[in-house]
Amino acid sequence: MLTLDKLKEYGADTEDALARCMGKEDFYLMLVGKAVEDSNFKSLRDAIETKDYDGAFSAAHALKGIVSNLSLTPLSKPVIEITELLRSRTDTDYTELLADIDEQKSRLEELMSG
Repeated sequence: MLTLDKLKEYGADTEDALARCMGKEDFYLMLVGKAVEDSNFKSLRDAIETKDYDGAFSAAHALKGIVSNLSLTPLSKPVIEITELLRSRTDTDYTELLADIDEQKSRLEELMSG
């Protein structure tokens, strides 16, 4: 079960996120759960694989807003980095950033199930 303590250990700025959620812990935890399931993670990967940089930017930008507003700092760092590269439609190897995003997302999923 996901808790604020687990999210703090993960590196999330839970105080900042709770302020955005008007102090409603249950609401915040529910939003974190929904964020991890967001379809933009798959959309980002699929768009990069097909070099659809407009679609990849759109997915990355949406994820950036979600994870940043929830103060999921370890996940927001690679998402912000990939968003900025995609903003200029940079044709580069995104493998390392995608792996970092996947790793941070997996860590969150483990927190939710453990």
